[in-house]
Amino acid sequence: MPILKTLAFFTPQYSDLSRSNKTIILATVDFSISVLSICSALILVYGVDRTVNLFVSSLLLFMGYSIFQILFFLLFGLYRPVVKYADVSFLFTITKSILITTTLAILVVSFYPQEYFNASVLIIDGLISIIALTSLRLTLRAIINILINQELNSQNKENIIIYGAGAAGYQLAQNLVQNSEYDILGFVDDNPEMHGRKLLDKNIYSPKYLESLYQETPFQSVIFSIPYLTSSRRREIIIELKTLPVQFKTIPTFRELLSNQGGVSQLKTLNIADLLGREEITPDERLLRINITNKNILVTGAGGSIGSELCRQIIQLQPKCLVLFELNEFALYTIEMELKEQKLDIPTYSYLGNITDRQDFERVLKLHNIETVYHAAAYKHVPLVEVNVSMGIYNNVAGTLISAQSAITCGVQNYVLISTDKAVRPTNVMGASKRVAELLIQALASQNNISTTFAIVRFGNVLNSSGSVIPRFRKQINEGKPITLTHKDITRYFISIPEAVSLVIQAGAMAKGGEIFLLDMGEPVKIYDLAVKMIELNGLIPDKDIPINIVGLRPGEKLYEELLIDEKNSYPSQHPKIFYGKEPMIKWEELKPSLEKLLHQCQEKNSPIVLDTLKFLVPEYKPKEN
Repeated sequence: MPILKTLAFFTPQYSDLSRSNKTIILATVDFSISVLSICSALILVYGVDRTVNLFVSSLLLFMGYSIFQILFFLLFGLYRPVVKYADVSFLFTITKSILITTTLAILVVSFYPQEYFNASVLIIDGLISIIALTSLRLTLRAIINILINQELNSQNKENIIIYGAGAAGYQLAQNLVQNSEYDILGFVDDNPEMHGRKLLDKNIYSPKYLESLYQETPFQSVIFSIPYLTSSRRREIIIELKTLPVQFKTIPTFRELLSNQGGVSQLKTLNIADLLGREEITPDERLLRINITNKNILVTGAGGSIGSELCRQIIQLQPKCLVLFELNEFALYTIEMELKEQKLDIPTYSYLGNITDRQDFERVLKLHNIETVYHAAAYKHVPLVEVNVSMGIYNNVAGTLISAQSAITCGVQNYVLISTDKAVRPTNVMGASKRVAELLIQALASQNNISTTFAIVRFGNVLNSSGSVIPRFRKQINEGKPITLTHKDITRYFISIPEAVSLVIQAGAMAKGGEIFLLDMGEPVKIYDLAVKMIELNGLIPDKDIPINIVGLRPGEKLYEELLIDEKNSYPSQHPKIFYGKEPMIKWEELKPSLEKLLHQCQEKNSPIVLDTLKFLVPEYKPKEN
């Protein structure tokens, strides 16, 4: 069609024209419409013959009036929106501009009467102009979208279903219409009143029709676009649709949008954390700030999974300064650069150091007058520590002892030890070493002559942490390899890293001295079920597309984890997701000689003797026979 070719300069394949050139062309068309509108108004009032005579004799006047209108269009920003993305707000701009120019023209002719250029002609001209200019833009937009769709339809696109036909679904669909990667087949909504209706000319279906819809036109993804959809409801939906070989995706969260980590149209594959996570509870802002805001903070193990998230959340709480202490150079550099990119104007200092070097650690504490320490540095990988017994115990025990005693010496106000559920009735060296770390914190906290408030926070597996099964499973799935699982019945507690860290900060703020805080980890999850869900989330079939191979328990690994030795000794705190427990402890005077003996044996690298001392300190430690 000739008109499509004429207007094709607006489409992507004719995008060589500059923005100013496109504005000039559109303004020229508007000028022509304005002149024709005046002619039409004159014809309606005076007839064709007289209008021709009037137009010829007063051509400059008519053109001047039309130029006057175009100037107002420029003034009110009519040419700023990109035509193919413009919404109907341009109707308001056109109407406002025409009303002002018409009103001004009527005022002028009331002072300088013209025989033919009167109020009735101007009012008719205004109405015709509004209709013509609006129609032009609607027509342009429709033609441009037709041309774009023709171009996009020639490309291979992913067929998608949007779950949610509300405002969020509508906004997402509007964004995706211009995206060459996706083709929206329709919407799905739980609300029966929406079924059978249309949104953006796409049908809205009941979820129960998805399977038959897939048989008619296969789709690759279901995109969740319901802002207040609970995790439990999302799990139900995925279970209902698990027979379909499709991926599940979602739009960025509100937090991600605020931090510029994604736009509305930037979809992300739904990950296992979205399904296993509990409903988020709004943090207590007061508890978050007590030990951090306007204070000097230090995080050990600042480059690790927990340590780096601690740094991210702490810097948002406006500390006086934040000190990063880390042994791994690359990990320290990575989190340092990430924090600097936020440009929050919080002094941040990065130190490469070993937590077992007392002199160096005390130097840093004194230099920055540290008031709160979060001790996250530890060896946590169970099989590796099981093989490297002396090194693992020394790092976890000596690192905690030296950092805690240094905190007392340097007048640190608050010290929080990050512990693990593997410290409860441990079956591995890592868990036993963390229980010793807890014992020494309990013992130090019980002393009367110290000003440092100590706290221990114990929780289970964190999703996507280094060494977690989830990144390993994800890698295996992406590579099309079998998932390797140690045991079909192995069960673990899971919590997201951000939630765990937020609760750690709040727990530390409630400490009176030596408490073991426990985070509500929800229900334990079978790792086998987790592997199955991850495969299904990727639109694949377990044991068909991706096999699951059972390889046997690793050294020191146990089937079930627990958070307390005796669950009867669990008590609620002022936070609904945080509890504190009372565990057996050893007085410092009794514990100190055994600690010194254990650390001396570690330095001598005599593993059998080290393990004997470890069993003496932690009687509930029962190594698994392998």
